[in-house]
Amino acid sequence: MWRRAREVADAVSLPEPFDAEAFVAGLAAVRGRPIELMPVSAPEGAPCGLLMSTERADYILYPTNTTALHRRHILLHEVGHLLCGHTGSGAGADGAAIDAAAGRQLMPNLSPELVRRVLGRTTYTEVEEREAELVATLLAQRVVRPEEPREPAADVPDGVRRFDSLFGPRRTP
Repeated sequence: MWRRAREVADAVSLPEPFDAEAFVAGLAAVRGRPIELMPVSAPEGAPCGLLMSTERADYILYPTNTTALHRRHILLHEVGHLLCGHTGSGAGADGAAIDAAAGRQLMPNLSPELVRRVLGRTTYTEVEEREAELVATLLAQRVVRPEEPREPAADVPDGVRRFDSLFGPRRTP
């Protein structure tokens, strides 16, 4: 799973500086299929994010009532499902589909019939969830840590240099 997630994440181009709209627009262009971001105020107990695929487009719902860092991770997680080709099933790893009432709260502008149809295939297996989470984590590392190595300034104490060498930017061999 790790190798596949790394390959998937490494194949993705990220805008610098990272911008969610630009990232999704670029991904949609590469895939040849529209992706729409839909901010929602997620009710208590609702899924953090949701990927819905219809015949017309893919929709990524993300909560507005959380931190920017959490929103970005949710976006990257849902994109992970897209990139890995996850199609979902009628029930999640715990055997429960998303509650229809929560679906109506998350998607008030969609017809009840479409909400029911979409919710029937928006849950993933535990393995798919872990894979999407791993892809999201790998992408997030690239967003917050530049690819190019940087050296600490000459006047930085040795302890800070050691810390930076351990936790600083990813260095390519």
